[in-house]
Amino acid sequence: MFEEMTYETILDDMLSRVTNDVDKREGSVIYDALAPCAYQLAQNYFNLNNFIDLVSGDTAVGIYLDRIVADYGITRKPAIKAIRKIITNGEVPVGSRWGLGETTYSITDDLSGNSYVAQCEQTGEVGNQYTGPLQSLDNISGVTASLDGILKTGEEEETDENLRARFYTQIQSPSTSGNADNYKKWALEVPGVGDAKVYPLWNGNGTVKVIIVDSNMAIDPGLEQPVYKYIETVRPIGATVTVTSPVSKEITVSANIKPDGTRHFNEVINSFTKSFTEYLKGTIFEAYVVSYAKIGSILLTTEGVSDYSDLLVNNGVTNISIEETETPIAGNVVLTEV
Repeated sequence: MFEEMTYETILDDMLSRVTNDVDKREGSVIYDALAPCAYQLAQNYFNLNNFIDLVSGDTAVGIYLDRIVADYGITRKPAIKAIRKIITNGEVPVGSRWGLGETTYSITDDLSGNSYVAQCEQTGEVGNQYTGPLQSLDNISGVTASLDGILKTGEEEETDENLRARFYTQIQSPSTSGNADNYKKWALEVPGVGDAKVYPLWNGNGTVKVIIVDSNMAIDPGLEQPVYKYIETVRPIGATVTVTSPVSKEITVSANIKPDGTRHFNEVINSFTKSFTEYLKGTIFEAYVVSYAKIGSILLTTEGVSDYSDLLVNNGVTNISIEETETPIAGNVVLTEV
């Protein structure tokens, strides 16, 4: 809005208002007197531009976005601590602390049989990353412990992108008592859920199926029960709700690549794989076909690629259909330099 209000523009305008019988050249008294004022005014206009962005839903970030969506009853989903399983060769007390890598864990429950429930003390996805021998932080001797499976995945705090998407979903698809938009809104309110698809009457009158993916647009069966329990507390009386995850459908890619010499070939492979994976994520619940031509376009626009040939997607040269209950995931990517 104020892009034209630059330092140079403001200073020129100020100098133009000074009579021509006064020396206005750079270094003159009047120039040196007006220049600092012009600079400060330009800074103020710059700040005004930023402030306007911070109070608009499409450009606000951080706490400013939090304040905008709060007016519509939406709050940012907090980070979640991972819940892990610990296996030992002897008894250890509940409350004892153990460490591995950059993480520490506190035992919260005894599962019997030298198996324990432990909560990661760090929030976010870091609690999902490690598996293996643990070190006692309480100097417990004579017992070895190992970090095993994930009972509940850790999640990062909801990103601005996901929060903004939920905000748009609510204001653009107003939900009423128990309609499909309502069920999607409820599913998205559960920490860790990134998107949801709702199928009303999927198994007759009064039935609703909700298919969910996590904040990384990946399958996480551990979210099904929390989403189901939450929806049960807010849904209308009489509905029978099923919450499930989509079935993964692996998409493989192979091609011969002619490099242009600007990047190492491993960098080309990594760059394409990243773009290919992001493309697949963008199709989830939005498009039910993986485009052969789109994958070719991604490959051709990958930095370091001059040309390609013999592109195969799932060993074929056609689009790949995705069922409504499926989600595409990246499989093997085999690029051969020629």
